Amino acid sequence: MNLLTSMRYLVALHDHRHFDRAAKACHITQPALSNALRALERELGTPIVRRGRTYSGLTPEGEQVLASARRMLREHEALQQSLASQQDQPVGSLRLGVVPSAVPVGTRFCALLQSRHPGIAPVLLSLPSGEIESGLKALTLDLGLGFLERVSARSSGFQVFPQYQERLYLVTQTPRAVRAKSPPPSRIGEPLAWADTVGFDLCLLTPDMHNRSIVDAAFARAGVAVKPVMETNSVLSLALAVRTGPLASVMPGALVSSLREQPGLLFRPLVKPEVQTPVGFLVRREVAPTRTQEAALALARDADWRAELAATSGSFKI
Repeated sequence: MNLLTSMRYLVALHDHRHFDRAAKACHITQPALSNALRALERELGTPIVRRGRTYSGLTPEGEQVLASARRMLREHEALQQSLASQQDQPVGSLRLGVVPSAVPVGTRFCALLQSRHPGIAPVLLSLPSGEIESGLKALTLDLGLGFLERVSARSSGFQVFPQYQERLYLVTQTPRAVRAKSPPPSRIGEPLAWADTVGFDLCLLTPDMHNRSIVDAAFARAGVAVKPVMETNSVLSLALAVRTGPLASVMPGALVSSLREQPGLLFRPLVKPEVQTPVGFLVRREVAPTRTQEAALALARDADWRAELAATSGSFKI
């Protein structure tokens, strides 16, 4: 029995919660995966998997083995990266979980990281804040980009690297864009109080997104209750709802920065209250970084990257 391979199968089964899907993810047959896990149970002398007509989860002992499996696979990946990398040329994958409102920033970051270090293969995943934090704790993510107000650097088990302040804008089509065959260039408009958004048909992120809780809190502080006519968990859908339809949206500045070249849009900074939410990178504390993590965190502190952030994270002069 190959212990490391069996541990990989166990992690796949837990993540996919289905024997056949886990086997396909591991490029083996379902009987081969089941037999490997039974052999692991015999080796350890305890049941690991709850078996019924379908996968029913792990036993308490299985949960302990799963935690060890994740640590073993993490150490194996770190060793592989160390052996394959040269001093200034890291090699390996980097799994980055990004909150939806920060996807434009995360995408720029990954592209710059890969251009500087061609041996790194970034994997960017758009995830809710809770899933990012869980993924970092479970070692299924290497790095997170999310809202720092959710975590305490002392008690959360995360090390934080502040990046920028997220600002919010009301985004609509310009009046002329609705009628024009050739829409005018997009522009930054005058600030708008949150209370003055009443009357707009809004498309907002879904309530499970932390960005939505920030938006709802701002409306509450302004003394207004807003019910969106459309909700989505995709920032791309926010943009398309405004670009292709009669809807408005509250968007983060990083998305506004990505849309400024699109014609016919009006971006108005939201004030009274003015909301600024710190966003930054998160890594799990007390876990030795891999070579790709070290390269990513070095870039997060790099002066050129910080200058690009200042230009693209959504702080615009009117």
